[in-house]
Amino acid sequence: MHLKSVAVFCGSSFGARPSYLDAARAMGTELAARGIGLVYGGGRVGLMGAVADAALDGGATVQGVIPDALSTNEVAHRGLTELHVVRSMHERKAMMANLADGFVAMPGGFGTLEEFFEVVTWAQLGFHRKPIGILDVDGFYAPLLAAMDAMVHEGFVRAEHRAFITVARAPAELLDAIHQGRSRRAR
Repeated sequence: MHLKSVAVFCGSSFGARPSYLDAARAMGTELAARGIGLVYGGGRVGLMGAVADAALDGGATVQGVIPDALSTNEVAHRGLTELHVVRSMHERKAMMANLADGFVAMPGGFGTLEEFFEVVTWAQLGFHRKPIGILDVDGFYAPLLAAMDAMVHEGFVRAEHRAFITVARAPAELLDAIHQGRSRRAR
């Protein structure tokens, strides 16, 4: 089964390393090259804006989903294929999940982690069977991955649920892996 769209969760800032921006641009470019649409938080700032701009530059369909409170001219990206303005963060996450065939977390902060862990939890509860990945740029997620492994070791997360999360260091590698994961989980 082909991934038609992927939701990318990432920072609304650029972070401390130039490699984060490079990875965001590479992810957008790779999605476009594969004919995969981008679903994301609708902002024009930080890594969010960079992944959207790169996907748009490559000819991809880009759908942003942004709460009304954040849709000011300074934050919302007005050059998208489609910008959905919703009432709340809850509606944003639900719409992004419905629009996407898979999910990727890139470097980001609390919002990135909150969105990511919500889709992981939904998969754990059987609400969806969509692939989930982490783009681990320069080991950014190493401490979090260690914490997730500790949760398994300590009996709070089942190993099969931890296995829902695919990790790679390059966009092409990650998209290949989550595509294969989707094919396996769809059976």
